[in-house]
Amino acid sequence: MSALWVYLPLVACLLLGQQTCAKNEAPCQLSKWNNGYRTFLKRHIRDGTPQSLDQNEWEKYIRNNGGCDRPTQSFLSPKDLDRVKAVCSAKGGKVYKENLCISQEPFTFVTVRSESGTCGIRSVRQEKKHLILACEVLDNLCVPVHFEGNPTDRRPSNNDPSCQDPQTRGHAPVCRASALWLGSVFLLLLLL
Repeated sequence: MSALWVYLPLVACLLLGQQTCAKNEAPCQLSKWNNGYRTFLKRHIRDGTPQSLDQNEWEKYIRNNGGCDRPTQSFLSPKDLDRVKAVCSAKGGKVYKENLCISQEPFTFVTVRSESGTCGIRSVRQEKKHLILACEVLDNLCVPVHFEGNPTDRRPSNNDPSCQDPQTRGHAPVCRASALWLGSVFLLLLLL
């Protein structure tokens, strides 16, 4: 029975180490979330958004179309869809960090802030900033799956590689949990 207690921590490490990465460490890698692009569109590029910055219109829109659970939301114009998708390409975006790309050109969008847990609107603001988007491959296309805030109005660097750069796209993402799992297996084999 005492030998079981020796191996229990190792078994726990093995089980915990089998977790997969929550996100890719470089843009334009295979997505681990099949609905990422559809969710991105549903959250950020919707038809029928109010054309004004009137808080009452936005509150009604969000109540009727979902999103009361999200205290900060940003909405891009559907007419900009092709430009938004281009952020995840060599012609429209640069690698920012991890799986994030930053647009080479600024975009105009609306940011709505509400009271946490309610649909009560605190502010509606039109912004013009460079977009920071998580870009992953779904159906052999690199597409946006997440809108990351850009509170300091970061801009791309000309020295950064382009999104879908062969140096970033061709490598499989490294998962630290997988390395832990392999190390645990090796340790277990040594002990046996």
